[in-house]
Amino acid sequence: MSVPSLLDHVTPLAAGAHVTATVWLKDTLALALGDGGVLLASGAELRRVEAHPEAGILVAAGDGRRLVTGGDDGRVVATSDAGDVVEVARAKNGAWIDALALHPEGGLAYAAGRNVVARDAKGREKTFAAPSTARGLAFAPKGYRLAVAHYNGATLWYPNLDTAPDFIEWKGSHIDVTWSPDGRFVVTTMQENSLHGWRLQPDRGHMRMSGYPAKVRSVSWSGDGHWLATSGAEAAIVWPFDSKEGPTGKAPRECGVRPARVSRVAFHPKALVLAIGYEDGCILLVRFADASELLVRPAVKGSAISALAWDGRGSRLAFGCADGQAGLLTLPA
Repeated sequence: MSVPSLLDHVTPLAAGAHVTATVWLKDTLALALGDGGVLLASGAELRRVEAHPEAGILVAAGDGRRLVTGGDDGRVVATSDAGDVVEVARAKNGAWIDALALHPEGGLAYAAGRNVVARDAKGREKTFAAPSTARGLAFAPKGYRLAVAHYNGATLWYPNLDTAPDFIEWKGSHIDVTWSPDGRFVVTTMQENSLHGWRLQPDRGHMRMSGYPAKVRSVSWSGDGHWLATSGAEAAIVWPFDSKEGPTGKAPRECGVRPARVSRVAFHPKALVLAIGYEDGCILLVRFADASELLVRPAVKGSAISALAWDGRGSRLAFGCADGQAGLLTLPA
């Protein structure tokens, strides 16, 4: 049985290099590229700017106003929708930027090796040495608190307070980290093909989410914060977080089952609709209410989906691929 399609509503874009991330800057789409460039798409206009002229982009994040990128040149660079490029930080000794996070009020944090630097909106910097290489960073949804993923757990740190960092432990290599939208849960992705979570309130309980055939490299929270979608299997694995216990004792939902592994997931900002990108280049939209599927992109050999991002209104979905292809879905009114 064929899946209904949105193919006629997709505009292809030629990124020209591996797409590390897609970010919306108001109505402008910014694509961070592995070769150090940033492609800005506004209407029919495409413009490339050189954020890291002599390096590749390793990590990227956006806050609606700027695309911030970290490269193997040790630089942290901000690019605006107008194409203005500003270096905002430089790691000691040119160390690679391993992780980035942006604070909703204008602050940022970056990691190079064990060294984590947090800079608030007023430019005040604080530094924290993680117990081991800091692999993932994420700011809490409220307040100025940073989660740092590293070996054997994560650290929760208030950069603007003199209190000691709060270490939450779980043995193994933790790669990335995310907060639930209500701030009650912290979840890390792990080298061991699993997720680990902590209930910060009321009991610091642990949550193990395992059984993946591959590493989880993409996660996305639903707009209401009740679901966490993840990659790493031949379907999007979606865990329930709609109770105070989180997913403990509950089975996840499986969406978009296909004979290819999911590489990227992105929840619609307002509706319970999940965009799923696969390693074989396919993209599906899955609606939670009835599990119905819509085809956005058919499988394209060698064109794994490497980035997905909805705009703020949820009317457009941007995607980027490992082979330099990209595109933009505009949902019909």
